Amino acid sequence: MTIYRSINALAEAVNGLYKTELIRRRGPWRTIEQVELATLEYVWWWNNQRLHGELDMRTPLEVEAAYYAAQESSRPALAVQGNA
Repeated sequence: MTIYRSINALAEAVNGLYKTELIRRRGPWRTIEQVELATLEYVWWWNNQRLHGELDMRTPLEVEAAYYAAQESSRPALAVQGNA
């Protein structure tokens, strides 16, 4: 049961940030379409540009790029024989 409480707490925290940072700050909203488009922009920002404390104040894109760069650099080079 503890994991479900943790997941629920995380979901409530994210929803609270969403409401504070987007819905209340940029409202009032006239149409559902405005909310939907703003939500898409917010989610893109959250996943790609927002500095995350748990990621040492880096964006998810920076962390992901660093991860894959480290994976590439740790692979052994393959010897390729060419036709001479």
